[in-house]
Amino acid sequence: QVQLEESGGGLVQAGGSLRLSCAAAGSISSFNPMGWYRQAPGKQREFIAGMSRSGGTDYADSVKGRFTISRDSAKNTVYLQMNNMKPEDTAVYYCYVVAAGTNYWGKGTLVTVSS
Repeated sequence: QVQLEESGGGLVQAGGSLRLSCAAAGSISSFNPMGWYRQAPGKQREFIAGMSRSGGTDYADSVKGRFTISRDSAKNTVYLQMNNMKPEDTAVYYCYVVAAGTNYWGKGTLVTVSS
């Protein structure tokens, strides 16, 4: 069982920035991949950003150039830096990892972007 805890959500104005953190109970070096999804009100959960164990990254087209995923293996933490935020980025953001073929999810953190 892998436990994940997101933090860093909140209210930000359009054009502003937030950094989300996802702390894992366990070594993130064993997870492949790891990353972030989000779910806006009334919409399905969608992929935002992912990172492989080797460090390769992938982003949804909607956030490319604005969001950056990174990790600190010493802290077992994955980050999502969000810049130039837009009202359509408003959603609950979920951290996920795949460990030994099983998906694990955090409980989510709410991000609200005001216009």
